[in-house]
Amino acid sequence: MNVLVTGGTGFIGTNLCEELASRGHDVTALSRRPDDGSLPAGVDVAMGDVSAYDSIADTVAEHDAVINLVALSPLFQPNGDTSHEEVHLEGTKNLVRAAEEGDTDRFVQMSALDAHPHAETAYLRTKGRAEEVIRDSTLEWTIFRPSVVFGDGAEFVEFTKTLTTPYVTGLPGGGKTPFQPIWVEDLVPMLADAVEDGEHVGQTYEIGGPDVYTLAEVTKLAYEADGRSVAVLPIPTALANVGLSAVGPVPFVPFGPDQARALEIDNTVSENNISAFGVNEAELRTLPDYLGVNARDPERTASVS
Repeated sequence: MNVLVTGGTGFIGTNLCEELASRGHDVTALSRRPDDGSLPAGVDVAMGDVSAYDSIADTVAEHDAVINLVALSPLFQPNGDTSHEEVHLEGTKNLVRAAEEGDTDRFVQMSALDAHPHAETAYLRTKGRAEEVIRDSTLEWTIFRPSVVFGDGAEFVEFTKTLTTPYVTGLPGGGKTPFQPIWVEDLVPMLADAVEDGEHVGQTYEIGGPDVYTLAEVTKLAYEADGRSVAVLPIPTALANVGLSAVGPVPFVPFGPDQARALEIDNTVSENNISAFGVNEAELRTLPDYLGVNARDPERTASVS
């Protein structure tokens, strides 16, 4: 199968391209700035911007399936020359149009937990509207809604250290928001399965890891992996909404009201759909194992099913 991975040179994309290539597919990674240095041998690269239809139409038409991973980070404010609507919504519209006009059959979309057209943040609203575009299309679609993804090159764990300082730090609301991190190498085989197996067509999957951690716990694990400790103090929401810049111990980052709201939204699955891919939670890698630190005490582990 000829598979196009948009955002294929990014964190999840490079892992997915490797997985697809290992299964014998002809894989192309689409990027605005193609760089094949991080891609496995045999994976092609193509230049294209999903927000510019003419730059992607011919490339999409050459493929049997498209996996759309293109997204702005939910953790940082977009820079001045782009927006969530342009990338998530208009980009998806362009890919769907190109796939329909090019007779591409299968379309796999990376969305997000709590994506909805009326969600609290621009990131989730545009992801939700993009889902509507896909469901209204003539394509054989599958939508994934993962929790945060960790692995080499991921931004979430490092983000907690960007947002904080060692030893004593502050987090919005004390960092009580729960997350259900999943290892990238556990996620990408499911994405590949969705391309190959027709039983996943028309399905929306919520995907999470084996355990639930609060933002404060992820922060402590990140520092523990560096051989340091940290105590987390609550930051009032009013201060978080002005980018945390007024709080001395917290360094300024491109982090505004939308990002502060994102860190207050539960990021755990209502039902973990990994079972649709023949996987159970005992098989998934935990965040502490990846970081090389001790797991939490059993009574503090919030495992979900």
